[in-house]
Amino acid sequence: MKSRVKVVIPAAGEGRRLKPHTHTTPKPLLSVAGKPIIGHIMERVKELAPEEVIMIIAPSGNQIEKYLKENFSLKFQFVIQEEPKGLGDAIYKAKPYFKEEPCLIILGDTIIDIPLTNLLGEENWIGVKKVDDPKRFGIVEIKNGNITKIVEKPAEPKSNLAIVGIYYIYNSSALFDALEKIIKENIKTKGEYQLSDALEIMIEENINFKAYPVEYWLDCGTPEALIQTNRYLLQTTNYFKEREGILIIPPVYIHDTAIIENSIVGPFVSISSEVEIRNSIIKDSIINQGSYIENSLLEGTILGENSVVKNKPLRLNLGSFSVFEAS
Repeated sequence: MKSRVKVVIPAAGEGRRLKPHTHTTPKPLLSVAGKPIIGHIMERVKELAPEEVIMIIAPSGNQIEKYLKENFSLKFQFVIQEEPKGLGDAIYKAKPYFKEEPCLIILGDTIIDIPLTNLLGEENWIGVKKVDDPKRFGIVEIKNGNITKIVEKPAEPKSNLAIVGIYYIYNSSALFDALEKIIKENIKTKGEYQLSDALEIMIEENINFKAYPVEYWLDCGTPEALIQTNRYLLQTTNYFKEREGILIIPPVYIHDTAIIENSIVGPFVSISSEVEIRNSIIKDSIINQGSYIENSLLEGTILGENSVVKNKPLRLNLGSFSVFEAS
């Protein structure tokens, strides 16, 4: 049975910190633990049976649309954000698809491991987690469990509770009113329309928000974070078939079509379809579709689609169709 909630997923970011991979692949489609980031997010979303999922994508986001339509039988709307004007602008583009339904916002590059089905009642909340460097994040200040203030990347933070990229607003019309206000009045922080500024307006208007503590927040924004997320997810998505002539050390994800000979794979390795690996040792790495690896030792490595690596490099971050061959 469908719930009343509508889900908004902003996925138009260019993924600057994940280049060269995002030159050819939108960030939400980068693979981790056997499927794209957005695939892991949608596995959690589909459990809610939402009324609608509104995806905010870049003009080049047709790959995201194709993947979602082929893999998930949910009602999708795809809305283009022509220019990167900020998260507030991205969310505001979903307004035409709402009347007063509850709104769940999940960032398209963030995997959050929480029991969503139990949390969508009549109370507004924002997912938060304690961090070591609060200056890098949107921060909430709380009193008696209620959020009293939201500050985007504060120079002098008064709290270490970072916003982790998931928000639930029961009264969506109040959210879109606040977003409309910051856009019409040109209220920007760090040159962009921020969702946090709209939420701060709502708080000033005495709309209550709880801070929901999130234990597992998997930010996929850098190569290092992608490797770490791969590590965490493989503990529950471990998959492979036994093969002769190779040693597999779980947890790993190995696609059935991968060809592996005389090699050691694992732990914490994801191998996509049509990969070939010969005479190599690979651990703590993500090997994307169609890559070829021979006579190599790889650790902490991300290989883009159709990469070729030969003869003993150690740690690489290669985009699609790259070739690395040591002398």
